[in-house]
Amino acid sequence: MTRKKRKPASFDAMVKLFIRNYDIPTRKDIDTLLAKLDRIESLIKAGSGQGRTGGKTTLSSQKGGKGETVAEKIYRIIKHSRNGVGFAEIRSKTGYKEKKVRNTIYRLHNMGRITRKSRGLYIVT
Repeated sequence: MTRKKRKPASFDAMVKLFIRNYDIPTRKDIDTLLAKLDRIESLIKAGSGQGRTGGKTTLSSQKGGKGETVAEKIYRIIKHSRNGVGFAEIRSKTGYKEKKVRNTIYRLHNMGRITRKSRGLYIVT
């Protein structure tokens, strides 16, 4: 029997076969990944102006109604009360969610700006 003569494989076809079989990224794959990374970085930069630094919310970056921060607003409420103010009253005056008020009170207490007179009652130091 005689063998059929095949066309010799082109160099380009061999390279493509090699790339496909060994999962080697092509220039197009790399460009696609870079475009996705750029989009993610721009989203992170756009979100960083909303009070987030390194994944943690800072007291000074959250703005309340009159240009004051959440911490300043809660501190002002506590400061203007004579016998101290309770958690529920702070929450009703600010309108913030429970978690935000608790975290802010905790941070103000750790900074030494307020003290706990009794459970749920806070005064300025």
